Parts: sequence; structure tokens; C-alpha cells
Amino acid sequence: MGKLVIAPTPIGNLKDITLRTLEVLKECDLVLAEDTRNTKFLLEHYKIDKQFSSYHKFNEHSITKKVVEKIKEGKTICLVSDAGTPGISDPGYLLIKKCIEEDIDVETLPGATAFVPALVNSGFSMDSFVFEGFLPHKKGKQSKIKAICDEERTTVLYESPHRLLKTLVTFAEFASEKRRVSVSREITKVYEETVRGELNEVVKHFEKNKPKGEIVVVVEGLKSFKKEQKKENETDHV
Repeated sequence: MGKLVIAPTPIGNLKDITLRTLEVLKECDLVLAEDTRNTKFLLEHYKIDKQFSSYHKFNEHSITKKVVEKIKEGKTICLVSDAGTPGISDPGYLLIKKCIEEDIDVETLPGATAFVPALVNSGFSMDSFVFEGFLPHKKGKQSKIKAICDEERTTVLYESPHRLLKTLVTFAEFASEKRRVSVSREITKVYEETVRGELNEVVKHFEKNKPKGEIVVVVEGLKSFKKEQKKENETDHV
């Protein structure tokens, strides 16, 4: 029997790919790609000639069984997404789950993912944190934001540029304008930027500067926020 290899790909800078991922891409029998155009560009950049086919949210339910059969026949299949680690807000969960159920070896390589550098770069507590992925677009979004506002731990989430400002304003309404947030965009790319500050400050920044690119939002946990507020109040009374 073959195996399934989960291989992270760069989230921006192509130099962030690991030597081990390059080795797997060269040696596997087939590459499953979220978008074959992006994967073709990556493979050509590293001069890797490999057969690849599409595996994305629109076809994963229909082809997962076929992929599992190929692995059972002895094929080593490598799953990649457009950027980052498959399964993290990208297709992959369904295939991984099915392989485990069929006692197929699943090997997951370490590598790039956007939320980790954004979390570290925020300066917020990393002892424990919550990763929410993308918020609901419509139904349930406000209730999710309310829950995050009450979360004791640091929360990390992804957001699109055209929804970012509204999301930040909603956080300010349900939490406090003084709650701190860190917004990282275009991580590892030429125009990488991290904006840190209280919600009201960050909202003003993006009102003046239209956000672009891939965005990660890190929200200060309620426990840390209360601690900081207590310090400020004690300082004011001195």
C-alpha cells in the first residue's frame, strides 16, 4: 500500500518551502492540487516535472474514494493547497479522515501556515490560543464575534480584505474600543504589514488605508485585556 503525504507550500515567498517538501514532490506518484495553475507555477519554479490533478472543495466529495483506491494500489500521493498547510481552512480534512479510516498511512510534513507567524508577531499571549479560521459570512457571524469577545484566550482568525473593516467595527461594538488587536496581511510577501493597537486605532487605520491581500486577525484575550485595564487604572490613581 502507498501513502498520503500532506505537504505545506509557501504562503507567499517561494523560498519558504522546505527541502523535505521538495523531496516529496519529486518522488511522489501524483500531486493533488487545490489549483493546478498555482501548483504548476511552483513545480516549474523548482524544475519538478510531475503529474498532478485537481483536488478542491467542489470535487473532493466525488473523487476522494478514487484517490484512496490509487493509494491502496501502491501510489504515494502528495496533497498541496494553494498556500500553507492543507486542511487548515483549505481542502484536506475529508481525504485525511477517509485514509485513516482505511488504515492508510498519512504523513504530514511541517511547514508554512499563515496564522502562526501572525500570532507570534502580535505580541499577545501564546500560552494558549484559539484558531477560528474564517468567520461565517452572514448567518451566525455576530454571535461568533460575541463569543470571541468573551474568550479568555488569544483568538486567531482569517478575514478577507472587503470584510475586514466591518468585522473590526463589530468587534469594537461587542467588546471595547480599547481591546487590542493585531492585523497581519501579505505575510512573507513584498508588502507585508502588521498593524497593532486598540480596536478604535486599527479601525481608523484601515478606514484611511484600504486593506489588500491575505489577512490574519489576532484578537487579545479577555483575560489579558482585563489585566491591562487593571494596570492602567492603578497607574491613573497613583
